[in-house]
Amino acid sequence: MIGQLQTILDIAGQSLAVAFVVFLRIGAAMALLPALGERQVPVRVKLAIGLSLTAIVAPAVAREVAPLASGLSGILTSMASETISGLIIGIVLRLAVLALEMAGAIAAQSMSLSQLFGAGGEPMPSVSHLLVAGGLALALMLGLHVRLVEFIILSYSVLRPGIFPVAAALKDLGVGQVSWAFALAFSLAAPFVIAALVYNVALGAINRAMPQLMVAFVGAPALTAGALLLLCIAAPIGLSIWADAFGAMLSDPFGAPQ
Repeated sequence: MIGQLQTILDIAGQSLAVAFVVFLRIGAAMALLPALGERQVPVRVKLAIGLSLTAIVAPAVAREVAPLASGLSGILTSMASETISGLIIGIVLRLAVLALEMAGAIAAQSMSLSQLFGAGGEPMPSVSHLLVAGGLALALMLGLHVRLVEFIILSYSVLRPGIFPVAAALKDLGVGQVSWAFALAFSLAAPFVIAALVYNVALGAINRAMPQLMVAFVGAPALTAGALLLLCIAAPIGLSIWADAFGAMLSDPFGAPQ
């Protein structure tokens, strides 16, 4: 009976070591994950989510992680390598949210809506707050939590446990993902940029035709009203485009999305 108890304790110790190594990657990623890792989420809730994700992911990757969890040297190595891998995962996913923030900033700057609404939290224009909140809510409705579990499990085939990422590969990944985020942000904000261009050209033409008219005072209410109307029309369409692009990125996260 003592021998059986010792066997059970050995199995439990090995399982806890595997879970600890997996939690290193998930815990680091939790600091940057969209929706689940936001500043507004309490730390205790983040910890509970991280432990829940660990309980789901650990059995699926136990075979890959087991060599690291078998000795003290492997665990010490994993504390550095897995933390770096988790941060890479978090940064890759956070870029999708940053694309929404950049799109909102471009739209707000183009249409003079930066300070239209009061919003707390992250220091960003109000349009960015609207887009980020809508995008995160839409992502969760579409099963972001399930996709995150798939993403983390599949990441072990690219970011091998216990092995530090290659700098050249990280450079290519970073350049590809950042360029994708900027391209997506400008695509989402394109209607506002075009509308602002048309407005300013029309305002310049009116000013040349009637120099005595204070066109800026006349055009400011029209600009605000048009911007709000355009925001109501373009935001749902832009969020659906963002959701499709985010889903495509999750399907090939370590490539360079086009």
